[in-house]
Amino acid sequence: MSASAVFILDVKGKPLISRNYKGDVPMSEIERFMPLLMQREEEGALTPLLSHGRVHFLWIKHSNLYLVATTLKNANASLVYSFLYKTVEVFCEYFKELEEESIRDNFVIVYELLDELMDFGYPQTTDSKILQEYITQQSNKLETGKSRVPPTVTNAVSWRSEGIKYKKNEVFIDVIESVNLLVNANGSVLLSEIVGTIKLKVFLSGMPELRLGLNDRVLFELTGLSGSKNKSVELEDVKFHQCVRLSRFDNDRTISFIPPDGDFELMSYRLSTQVKPLIWIESVIEKFSHSRVEIMVKAKGQFKKQSVANGVEIAVPVPSDADSPRFKTSVGSAKYVPEKNVVIWSIKSFPGGKEYLMRAHFGLPSVEKEEVEGRPPIGVKFEIPYFTVSGIQVRYMKIIEKSGYQALPWVRYITQSGDYQLRTS
Repeated sequence: MSASAVFILDVKGKPLISRNYKGDVPMSEIERFMPLLMQREEEGALTPLLSHGRVHFLWIKHSNLYLVATTLKNANASLVYSFLYKTVEVFCEYFKELEEESIRDNFVIVYELLDELMDFGYPQTTDSKILQEYITQQSNKLETGKSRVPPTVTNAVSWRSEGIKYKKNEVFIDVIESVNLLVNANGSVLLSEIVGTIKLKVFLSGMPELRLGLNDRVLFELTGLSGSKNKSVELEDVKFHQCVRLSRFDNDRTISFIPPDGDFELMSYRLSTQVKPLIWIESVIEKFSHSRVEIMVKAKGQFKKQSVANGVEIAVPVPSDADSPRFKTSVGSAKYVPEKNVVIWSIKSFPGGKEYLMRAHFGLPSVEKEEVEGRPPIGVKFEIPYFTVSGIQVRYMKIIEKSGYQALPWVRYITQSGDYQLRTS
């Protein structure tokens, strides 16, 4: 990888803090970054990697800050970006929000973290739970002369400390699927995919070994379980937490791991299967006598009747010059948000198979000028508990620990909206 230095810049490009890891790139080179970025932005040719002479700037933006890594070599760019995003994640764990103010208020801790996160341009300890064992918020109170490196850093299992004890041993498993959907004005599905994550909350004593079993199609085919009775899913783009033994997964599709303590994301996956829209939206817009417009929106739950979508929000775009809103809904409430030019129709509880209507009336002072750029899509937000659209299932969770204690695994399924949009005619 070999990043020469890492900088954190404010929104104007002024360095707030930096760490020189190799010394082969002059620190003054960062002064060229912001003019280069602004020039590219004006040209409409902005890229995540900018070069000036032999120096390459790999950068990301987070709220009002730029994180920039410099290098002379043909570095592994994806690893550098992974490191920069991981750095943001660690800082957010420490300071809640990563902003200019939090950097200025915590200079000492930021320097310590930059020292531990990377050494001579190579990533080191990037797990915030481990870093918090020896880089504390009260860094000035640490006693000198004592070794501050916990055994976890030099351990084979660097993400879990030894000697963890709980009175009640439990594991909570959350299977969360986000549905990304784009439907055109004719009702045809243009984009449809499921992005899933499996998150764990672990309260287990000692050094337990966990084995997770899913209804994975490849596993079913390997073990001869595939058939009409056993519903399976084909997982794509699977990404695991570092604790998972990848060689074991490659050999026999077993997800085997020693978990970190507390919350973490075990894995993520994607399914590019055709998804039937869970909440279907139809809208009709009528304009009357150049002075008012009426929008009728119909929402239908196209999922199982025993399931219920919670916190449904349907964002319906309206003309930018609309005024005098009046609403009538068969369920829920509607609210006009003029700064976003939308009506938000909120439905607290939306059972499957149900159909609801919303009518909105607006005054239009200048209906003459038609919107040339076209109407934005209708956006939908929702969450359906106890339901997965892909049909993924946790078949078992085995917990093995040398002391032989009994532990309880709890599983929860949630389907929610991702980027869910329906275009209107």
